[in-house]
Amino acid sequence: MKAAHIVGERRLEGNVRVSGSKNACLPILAASLLTDEECVINNVPRLSDIDTMLEIFKTIGVDSSYISSHTLKIQARSLSCEVPEQLVKKMRASIYLMGVLLGRLRRVVIHKPGGCVIGERPFDLHIKGFKALGCEISEKDGTWMLDGKNLHGTTVCLSGPHGSTVTGTVNVVMAAIKAPGRTIIESAAIEPEVIDLCRYLISMGAKIDGIGTSTLTIHGGEPLHGCEYTIIGDRMEAGTFVCAGLITGGNIEISGLEFGLLDSFLHSLRKTGANVFQNTDGTIHVQSEKPLVAIDVVTGPHPGFPTDLQAQLCVLLTQSNGNSTIRESIYPNRFMYVAELNKMGANIDHTGECAHIKGSIPLKGAHLWATDLRAGAALYLAGLCAKGDTFIHDIFHIDRGYEALESKLQMLGAKIERITVD
Repeated sequence: MKAAHIVGERRLEGNVRVSGSKNACLPILAASLLTDEECVINNVPRLSDIDTMLEIFKTIGVDSSYISSHTLKIQARSLSCEVPEQLVKKMRASIYLMGVLLGRLRRVVIHKPGGCVIGERPFDLHIKGFKALGCEISEKDGTWMLDGKNLHGTTVCLSGPHGSTVTGTVNVVMAAIKAPGRTIIESAAIEPEVIDLCRYLISMGAKIDGIGTSTLTIHGGEPLHGCEYTIIGDRMEAGTFVCAGLITGGNIEISGLEFGLLDSFLHSLRKTGANVFQNTDGTIHVQSEKPLVAIDVVTGPHPGFPTDLQAQLCVLLTQSNGNSTIRESIYPNRFMYVAELNKMGANIDHTGECAHIKGSIPLKGAHLWATDLRAGAALYLAGLCAKGDTFIHDIFHIDRGYEALESKLQMLGAKIERITVD
């Protein structure tokens, strides 16, 4: 088994470039199956989740290959409607194949997906959207059977108890692209990754109005063709590096991100007194010059504070002056990492959907276990600022969403390496 060994209390300095966005890449790869022509995707991050998606592609008849280190060529001349259960269980993003295969083949057989264990993430809005489009759905032993022979345009609202659904919006968009007639999606998610997908579909010949708003109008049934497209940079990786610079008292520049994708996150950090700003070219500058102060944060759908950065912020707030509170409004069970931070000496009280953080408590190295992708990133940050040696286990979670994280941190001056443990 692999673990990360971090020697803490080293100041990070220098430049780092983020990889392509995992959360944008996975739906874009899936959308490439909507045409039988060749698609070329640039800025593809080299992650285990991407590898899993390509494994699934191979089993259902899709040809894919890297033509350079971060450029993929994909062609789906023929497809199977049945997706293998063992691969689907490895990754929640395999859910995107429902909308794609429903649109392209009008029939899907797929098991309920797996992924990070961060609490209940229901698929009821996906099912609601598909049924509104005229799809008939049945379930047996955890496997869905979708019949879309009567697929048609419609109006559907995708609002849920925790706001709009990103994966549900993506799925309904991809099914509606192939459904004859006009589809209006109300309460659509407006995350940058959804916008990137819509831009990609337009480059394939789709007609979509209202991109970037909560109401999308899709003129379905238009023929799609192959294209070449470049994926946006990963805002969650960028936010993680921002926290790494601040928590180590560092001075770093982060490139590879579009301007404005992290506005809410950077705004919250400025409330702590952090000297963080973004140029119009997207470069983020982090200069840690003074102690930070406590803040209260509530996560929410875009443009709110991203749930995928709350664990990283929590670590940063353990080193800020005063007492902070984070309320997780999207995935209330996303605090499993708190117990690991408390092993290091942190004083965090987690009750329900809230974490109460006592600041200015030095952390000390420990053996820690990553429970999911973003929790793992948070533990890396804790190790960077902790006194002594930190060992982080189950780092396969990190490989799902961060490309060469140890190498990038090493370039900034961190003392970190992967080791083999029993």
